[in-house]
Amino acid sequence: MSVLQALFLGIIQGLTEFLPVSSSGHLVLFQKIFGVSGNPVLFDIILHLGTLTSVCIVFRDDIIALLRRPFQRLTWLLALATLPAVAAALAFDEQIKILFEGGLLLALAFLLTCALLIAADKLKSGGKDIADMSFWDALLIGLMQALAIPPGVSRSGSTIAGALFAGMSRGAAARFSFLLSIPAILGGLTKEIMDCVLGGAFMHVGLDRCLFGFLAAALTGYLSIGLTLKLVRECKLRYFAYYVFALAALIALDATVTHKFF
Repeated sequence: MSVLQALFLGIIQGLTEFLPVSSSGHLVLFQKIFGVSGNPVLFDIILHLGTLTSVCIVFRDDIIALLRRPFQRLTWLLALATLPAVAAALAFDEQIKILFEGGLLLALAFLLTCALLIAADKLKSGGKDIADMSFWDALLIGLMQALAIPPGVSRSGSTIAGALFAGMSRGAAARFSFLLSIPAILGGLTKEIMDCVLGGAFMHVGLDRCLFGFLAAALTGYLSIGLTLKLVRECKLRYFAYYVFALAALIALDATVTHKFF
């Protein structure tokens, strides 16, 4: 992996972690395009640390409030919303690994993201703030997050759609989705670190590649959070739906006809 490839993958991770287009799906796609061989677990950990940094900076006030009073209601809402994804990841670990091979399954996952974004854009904004959420609302959002474990299904798109289905306002839906990304990213990091320690060999990536990847992911992640918050409030998620639909079509074409990458 060259420095330029590491920088580009960092930008892709930062943008797609929070834009509703699936970061894991894009990393699978661009690693195929770049011909990244081996198991880049260490580099993936670095990229996730970058996006974790960006969301912690944007929502630092919320995080500080949670740290000062860890046993408040929001803590339990976030914990409950995290559980379905944890359960699904543990139960279907081997099946999920197969999905990371890409191809037609990746195209279908992007199509599901497209449908979720169009549905979310058409929903009217509800009146609920985070303070008005019930535990059933949190569970619904958590189930939507579990749906986004396969690459190609957007975590932010699924959880924002789930929050809107629960009657939340657009601003509150996006804010809860981003706060929920913190335990999701931490959980992903924990799993990748365990894979790195217990799974044997992994691809070595130089310190300069890791640094460039981290900085690119952190900076673009910070910018993409603000952009997503704005577009959710303005009901413009459909533009991302058009993008992932086109991407799904191109991947399906390659997987069935050209076979250049899949």
